[in-house]
Amino acid sequence: MAPRASNNPRQIRSKTCGCAPCMEAYPPDQYGERRKRRDCLGSWQARYRDPAGKQKSKNFPKKKDAEDFLDDIRTRVRRRTYNDPKRGEITLAAWWETWWPAQPKRRVTTTNRKLSNWGRHIEPRWGKYRLCDLEYMELQAWLTNDVKGHHTRRKVLELLNAMLRAAVRDGKRIPFNPAAEIELETPPKKHADDLRPPTREQCALIRKHAGIWYRPLLVFLEETGLRWGEATGLRWGNVDLEAKHLKVKEVLSEDKGTLFRQPAPKTAHGFRTVPLTPQALDALDAMAARFQPKRTISAIGSGRDLHPDELVFRGPQGGVLTRHNFRRTWIPAIQAAGLAREVTNSETGRTEWWPRVHDLRHVFATRLKDLGIPEKDAQTILGHDRGSKVTWIYQHSAEDVAADVLAVMAPEKPARAAAVRTLKAV
Repeated sequence: MAPRASNNPRQIRSKTCGCAPCMEAYPPDQYGERRKRRDCLGSWQARYRDPAGKQKSKNFPKKKDAEDFLDDIRTRVRRRTYNDPKRGEITLAAWWETWWPAQPKRRVTTTNRKLSNWGRHIEPRWGKYRLCDLEYMELQAWLTNDVKGHHTRRKVLELLNAMLRAAVRDGKRIPFNPAAEIELETPPKKHADDLRPPTREQCALIRKHAGIWYRPLLVFLEETGLRWGEATGLRWGNVDLEAKHLKVKEVLSEDKGTLFRQPAPKTAHGFRTVPLTPQALDALDAMAARFQPKRTISAIGSGRDLHPDELVFRGPQGGVLTRHNFRRTWIPAIQAAGLAREVTNSETGRTEWWPRVHDLRHVFATRLKDLGIPEKDAQTILGHDRGSKVTWIYQHSAEDVAADVLAVMAPEKPARAAAVRTLKAV
């Protein structure tokens, strides 16, 4: 091993110092007269090599500070925990340009959501900050006070965390992730009545006011529990009328107003076989009689060629159904049925309607539970991850539970029950 330099740290000569070495390096006739001194005023330079062998240096006002720094750096290099402070001086925007192209390919909707969160939330606030300048408390305050909506906060934090974790791993640009310990507020709670789906009688009333064209679709959604994109993307070739089931193999998605096909449902468990009830079969027969869909299943390819002639459920003109267009039918239908409830989201300020089309899926889940279908089988049919929370919360209202408990705790006497029935009849 080469001997350690005896002049490390070394003192840097100064133009303002009057010691003999500095007067020799910077003569008075060129740099002006200075008062002579015995001790030098120059700073102390600590020189070291990083793990790659590259020469580096840092200046300190005192020799002891330089020596302490060198001891620390030598220990970190030896233990392989060294990180170059200069690598953390890159701005977050510059780091995004390096980090984002290296990310694995995601679903189109996921990719565009991440780009939106970066462009709308993270870059305007933190893009000009250096990685080494990001601090936990500032990030926590920003996420709590400036980013609106629990779901948006969660996704923004997810993206920021991924970027900063990568910065820690990439040659330790920063020693730790300042966003790792950020806490999110508890999402706003909703009363069980606000989460409960409509009853089957209410669904029938909605269909009555939805118009004859869309009734098969609404029956089908209630009888199969398919998500909107799974139902509108269903191809006739994935329906087996003889076996009375269908295969969920792809979904129809929409992003920035553009419809496209995706070769995978929401999760891997979305690939499934769904049984077809007599009502669901009747809905399929009605649509097949109108459009005569082809049994072929075209390749997805780029995902932009929709091939509507293979789809089972279509719009009145034979085109692909979209959420936006169907909303024009759904909202008037629930209003005419007297069920519509308009709610303003306290976090985002956006208006939401109950019931939603997606609640028909919850109606189906409730029905499976009431029929005694085992939870693991219901999860398989609904396309949920095993062990995930299945929507049993939507099944019974607080009034139902209260009535059941009261019937056990204080059962009605026969005479009183008969009197109540008489009054009800009157």
